[in-house]
Amino acid sequence: MSFVPHDVAELNAKDSFCKLLGISHVESGDGYAVFEVTLGPEHINFLGGCHGGVIFSLADSAFGSACNATGNVSVGIDTHMAYIKGAREGDVLRAAARRISESSKTAVYRADVTRGEDVLATFTGTAFKTGKNVEEFLD
Repeated sequence: MSFVPHDVAELNAKDSFCKLLGISHVESGDGYAVFEVTLGPEHINFLGGCHGGVIFSLADSAFGSACNATGNVSVGIDTHMAYIKGAREGDVLRAAARRISESSKTAVYRADVTRGEDVLATFTGTAFKTGKNVEEFLD
């Protein structure tokens, strides 16, 4: 089966969770995707910093979109996040995910979450390629 690369902006437009968090598509291409979010009061935890789940969700959104841009429906089967620095309300966070290896059934991606030049977190994810076409899910 052949797969047609798909427009990541169109995929993101159908993602209700990204809309809820204010996560948006910036750019993408073969094996990579960049997403960002501007932190508002809804992203802040009880300690006054950005909730770790927001940072994870930003990286995971870039990962998922980079995987599925190939047109082959891919689902995460393993992820890991390392938090390095915190973030505060008003910060603009960016996650850039890129494919670092792949086989016929799986692919591994890395995403760095940054605020300007500062790396706040690193994420790695392994995706399983299902063999289904993304087009089937975009009615």
